[in-house]
Amino acid sequence: MPLRLGVLDQSPIPEGRSNGDALRNTLDLARLTDELGYHRYWLAEHHPPRTLGTASLACTSPEVMVGPVAAATKRIRVGTGGIMLPHYSPLKVAETFQMLAALFPDRIDLGIGRAAGTSPTIAHALRRDKRLAPLDDFPEQLHELMGYLDSSPFEAPDLWLLGSSPQSAEWAAAAGLPYAFADFINPYGSTCAFDYTDQFQPCRRLPQPKQIVAVSAICADTDDEAIGLSASIRMMLLMLFRGRPIPVPPVDRALAFLAGEGMPMELLPVGRRFILGSPSKVREGIEAVAREYHAEEVLIVTNTFDHQARRRSYGLVAREFGL
Repeated sequence: MPLRLGVLDQSPIPEGRSNGDALRNTLDLARLTDELGYHRYWLAEHHPPRTLGTASLACTSPEVMVGPVAAATKRIRVGTGGIMLPHYSPLKVAETFQMLAALFPDRIDLGIGRAAGTSPTIAHALRRDKRLAPLDDFPEQLHELMGYLDSSPFEAPDLWLLGSSPQSAEWAAAAGLPYAFADFINPYGSTCAFDYTDQFQPCRRLPQPKQIVAVSAICADTDDEAIGLSASIRMMLLMLFRGRPIPVPPVDRALAFLAGEGMPMELLPVGRRFILGSPSKVREGIEAVAREYHAEEVLIVTNTFDHQARRRSYGLVAREFGL
């Protein structure tokens, strides 16, 4: 089968713009990628550090955005990449996505993750009972959620487990769930993908393993242009890792900042993989990662300062792959 392509949208906030602008950009990008022929559109969950008064990414409640994105599009699958289940009641998650699946039949995905998606302080604030240490009961939560979806008379979303570690691969395999690996977070995860395939337990829901890999990519007319556009996300990530989150900066300011880091821009931040370049080069990079993970689908994360450059990137990729 030809490689399927989808979008993982983190709703980046450009410097000088509001979180509302970023969310409206999400709706605009969803309409575009639906028309271009992308298969799937997932929305990420991130919670900004409230004490610092700034944020890089706008989507704190992906379940709120799924409905508007599905309503703004016609055929693309819409879901979450993902819902951080430790913050929520499994029953409430099941009911929310059953309603969405009823409104948009055969188009809704429920991607579930375990990571906090934020700082320890905000993770603490998201807990209902702050008197006790959080329970490490994600597998129990996951199976409770699966039970609600399987036993309900209502239409259910497609359930996916997301991850970037060996543990998530083991859970997905044991539960017989499709698995989405975040290569844009951990570019050394091919062994997790192999473990998932080797340990997969077939079930009624899914008779054989099914994998997605999510990559960070920027496509432009030339390699140099794409590399330059990547300066914005490189600076944003570096500042985030240093505990000083900022909106996505313009390219010129990001280039000046990175020039003072003492190492080539292409190596920053350390431990992250970016697929950058002209359409043919980006296609080559995407296909290489898909082969590495034995994945039949790739979700593309593209964060740029200029929303038009972001639209252009997805358009060039769609044309190169003949979507």
